[in-house]
Amino acid sequence: MNRYRHEYKYLLNSSQECVLRLRAFGLLEQDSHVREDGTYVVRSLYFDDYEDTCLFENESGTDCRTKFRIRYYNDDSSRIQLEKKSKYRGMTQKEACLLEEEEYRSLILGHMPQLSEGMPKQKKELLLEMQLRNLLPKVIVTYERVPFIYPTGNVRVTFDRNISSSFDTEHFLTGVYGERPIFPPGRSILEVKWDELLPLHVKEAMEMELLEWTAFSKYYMCRRYHL
Repeated sequence: MNRYRHEYKYLLNSSQECVLRLRAFGLLEQDSHVREDGTYVVRSLYFDDYEDTCLFENESGTDCRTKFRIRYYNDDSSRIQLEKKSKYRGMTQKEACLLEEEEYRSLILGHMPQLSEGMPKQKKELLLEMQLRNLLPKVIVTYERVPFIYPTGNVRVTFDRNISSSFDTEHFLTGVYGERPIFPPGRSILEVKWDELLPLHVKEAMEMELLEWTAFSKYYMCRRYHL
């Protein structure tokens, strides 16, 4: 069972990112999925309903909320994930399952398969939400991530940069579509996630008490940029 985790986000300028990234290289382990340059690319397709409930729940700070997204990494669309991200009492939980390309294309076209006994929980929940709330694809969020891990406390530290949005949801799997940056050059997001314990030396090295904290998700920022 996936557990709820702490998740804190901070807005960085280029100088802050450079300093903190160098500290992370000296203190933490690199994620095993990175490319030779120490990064990977994340492409996510987010769902919301006609009333933009997820968008406005994030804006108002609604504590108990969920959203669905489809995601793949490093432009490799042969491995597609369906993810459900939940927030409760300031903590987050991510549940995921694999999605076949044929399933993805059926969902995007609105051809929803029948619920079945062996279907993963996340697929069942997305199908029900699409039927009951008319969930539909809203925006593509793309960014480059520099990820680090620290085993004690199951800590994950990531630097997300070159964040862009696109409404060209039909071409999500191709990776070829018009994109618009949501930040000026040099701005990025630091995310720090952990279970029960964040080691003090990691917290101090990342200067978490001195940074500009943000509650908004990338989904929110990419949608708000266009509204």
